[in-house]
Amino acid sequence: MPFLLVLSSPSGGGKTTIAKMLLQARDDLGYSVSATTRRIRPGEQDGRDYHFLSRNEFTRRQRAGEFLEWATYGGELYGTLRSEIDAVLASGRSAVLDIDVQGARQIRTTFPNSLHLFVLPPSAKVLVQRLRGRKTEAPEVLRERIARAADELAVVAEYDFAILNEELAVAVSQVAAILEAEARRVSRQETLPEFIDQLRSDVADAASRLARR
Repeated sequence: MPFLLVLSSPSGGGKTTIAKMLLQARDDLGYSVSATTRRIRPGEQDGRDYHFLSRNEFTRRQRAGEFLEWATYGGELYGTLRSEIDAVLASGRSAVLDIDVQGARQIRTTFPNSLHLFVLPPSAKVLVQRLRGRKTEAPEVLRERIARAADELAVVAEYDFAILNEELAVAVSQVAAILEAEARRVSRQETLPEFIDQLRSDVADAASRLARR
């Protein structure tokens, strides 16, 4: 049964990179491309990395109920379009979302069976280095992102799993292992009740035949 995998982390924690690597390695996952009002960065492509919307367009679609969740981050709006999730789930794949803690809380309300995973940076020093390495934000925005990280780390207990992103390959393999285990959860196996019923019937028949010998 397809489900939602929600990846959260402080900005620079590595959730988007992990999501992209999982998608490259697996065909049972689909990526939910988020919408945002922030400016497009060098190397990004509209519709692939984000749906880049004007603030007016974002607000219009928000009022129309087109967003499953939305939040303000760094002065810009971010959100998940319902159409993105519907398209992925309709294809029989699980949907991967990399969103902040505000959005994750909204998703829990709408999709209580979603799987939530928090990606932790190995240290404050590494987190700051990653953010500075982007060279895409003004100093005041960078300071805001770093300050906000402390608040985001305070809600890790709300998540199902936490992964330390010290070595990227290891972190990706750990998330993949969690996905494999989650897919085998009894409540997610749609055909399991039918299989169990048939198995019970066959076992009962076998027991009857043995009793008649």
